[in-house]
Amino acid sequence: MTDTTMDLTLAEGFGRRWTEALFDVFLGGRAQELGKLDQRAGDGDFGNNIASALGRAQRAVATDPPRDYRGWLTAVSRGFLGTGGTSGPLFGMFFRDLARCAGDGEPTLTELAHGLNAAVATVQRYGKAEVGHKTMIDALVPAARTLHDLAPHATDAAQALSRAAEAAVEGARGTAALVARRGRASYVGEVARGVLDPGAAAAAIVLQAAVAAQSGTATGVDAGWINT
Repeated sequence: MTDTTMDLTLAEGFGRRWTEALFDVFLGGRAQELGKLDQRAGDGDFGNNIASALGRAQRAVATDPPRDYRGWLTAVSRGFLGTGGTSGPLFGMFFRDLARCAGDGEPTLTELAHGLNAAVATVQRYGKAEVGHKTMIDALVPAARTLHDLAPHATDAAQALSRAAEAAVEGARGTAALVARRGRASYVGEVARGVLDPGAAAAAIVLQAAVAAQSGTATGVDAGWINT
């Protein structure tokens, strides 16, 4: 039997491009749109928290540019860990675990898959959320499972990441039909039905940004789906 297991190293500069894609998409207007979603079903501070965290990270890397993938993702993690609310610490720990998946240089696809699994497990451990609770977990779990299954045998890293991002987007869009069981939106019950969970939407956009970072997509991240 032929062993088809392989491990692709992600593109040179992947960590930097991923971080910059996050700055572009969220600080370019998507954070405000996520804030509007949160106003309909939560306490309305999610968009400001995302913008504050990434703005802090952007200033940090401008002052002291990171040297490698771990440095770039750690800067994002610290930006979120310095932000209030529930989402700040959870995203901070999420990016911290992603940063740790690699040593020097860029991670391999399998290392990133392991890092994503570890990050999702951390968010679930501290956030106490499961799939179906209308949280970021609804996007992250299917993405992590998809990448875990594809990474060992992938021949195209961008394609594997794209499949994971598509699973995340599908999971995020599915939150519109749910009644929240965790977070601020759980307090409003049926009022939140029909509204995308902003945390799930943000998590899916993070995965889309990874695709753009790997493929070098000039047009960036198409996150228009959050308004459909």
